[in-house]
Amino acid sequence: MTGIIDYDAGNMQSVQKALEFLGEEAVISRDPEELLAADRIVLPGVGNFGDAMENLRRFGLEPLIGQIVKEGTPFLGICLGLQLLFSFSEESPDVPGLSLLPGKILRFPKEDGIKIPHMGWNSLAYPRPGRLFAGIPADTYVYFVHSYYLEAEDPSIVRGTAVYGSTCIHASVEKGNLFACQFHPEKSGRFGLAILKNFTQIERGAL
Repeated sequence: MTGIIDYDAGNMQSVQKALEFLGEEAVISRDPEELLAADRIVLPGVGNFGDAMENLRRFGLEPLIGQIVKEGTPFLGICLGLQLLFSFSEESPDVPGLSLLPGKILRFPKEDGIKIPHMGWNSLAYPRPGRLFAGIPADTYVYFVHSYYLEAEDPSIVRGTAVYGSTCIHASVEKGNLFACQFHPEKSGRFGLAILKNFTQIERGAL
């Protein structure tokens, strides 16, 4: 069973439907027992970084997420869910993130001819092999919607990148059992579903 963390951040149902399409049982929950018993966890989300962290803390989910990751449960952050795994975002500079991975979330710089948010299809490059991208060709297009992007402190965790204007987006990261995508695999067609399928086949392991 895949647990989808419910913290009132939106986009839960689309992830649930994509997983169910793949034949996976997927439950949207904030119940600690249910989430701790799950075979894997997804943290989706759209919206404001500060509001999302406030909700995670209000529902008591921050320490629970730390415990889930520490126990080796495969964990996937999607879009805002990726950003929350890091310690700092320019969107809410006074609000600390989950600090599970080193890096910062920055706003796209203003450039002539470049619209913010970055919205639409963009191609991926793979600087390092990643388990999410097994069988996914280089230059595959996936769907993005975001105004802020990840700059990871540790380049060894970066598994997927995309370019928007002059900015290199760290579009996917992996460390141990912890995975994240800035793009939306659940909205990225057959290759997006294949990325989710790869995630469902990852077994428990220490971070």
